[in-house]
Amino acid sequence: MRARPMLLLLAIAWLLAPLAAAQPAASALTRLERDDFDHYTLALTWHAGFCTTQSRPPRECREPALHEGASRGFVLHGLWPSLPERFAAQGVDRRRWWREGCFLETPRADGGFCRAHPPFGLPAPLADALDDAMPGRASCLDRYQYAKHAACFALAPADYFAASLELQDAVNDSAFGAFVALNQGGTVARNDLIGAFEAAFGQGTGRALRLHCGGRGNRVLTEVRIAIAADRLDDFPAAESLVRQARGRCATRVRIAVLD
Repeated sequence: MRARPMLLLLAIAWLLAPLAAAQPAASALTRLERDDFDHYTLALTWHAGFCTTQSRPPRECREPALHEGASRGFVLHGLWPSLPERFAAQGVDRRRWWREGCFLETPRADGGFCRAHPPFGLPAPLADALDDAMPGRASCLDRYQYAKHAACFALAPADYFAASLELQDAVNDSAFGAFVALNQGGTVARNDLIGAFEAAFGQGTGRALRLHCGGRGNRVLTEVRIAIAADRLDDFPAAESLVRQARGRCATRVRIAVLD
């Protein structure tokens, strides 16, 4: 009789095993969550604004074939960890961290960045999605972003970029992304951009948004940067996952450029 409880436990474990096996694996967002720095900055470029404000436009601005991803909204610039505790303990301040990032640990190689850093061996579906979402990949932007912002955290490139794309999609699919896309080719009030962000993500979340503008008088939207708690990445875009940051430097009226 004493064996029955053990047999019952074994039977329950056998019945539950398929359910346990069916549980989804941790997402790329979960795998990137950290507690050794405060937040990530998701940097998304408004490609038309970036290109029209460059005195020497890079390849991704000159070649129309690379503009397809930009037609769907913001394109990916990067995902940037804030100052890590271990670097702060060494006397590195935030200004130096933003300037040098992981190059503090592994100095940037001399010569062309593309030559010094071979392409990532990403799975084909992820590589194709990244081509669309990050036109700057034609200029090795993906390799640069990873080397500067992710390499010193032992983050797998596939996880880093998969998480970045998931966050980008959440912004483009939001009411904020729709507001920007709807107004391309026109001019909007800076406060209306902030208001659209709060309408999408929650009252008061506008302080997590930093607008970047270029051109004469900082009147052309070039990028948005969104601060997300490093330990709440998988909760984005919930308001509780967002972190306050400094305001950007855009004029009171902002033009949302469109590519020709």
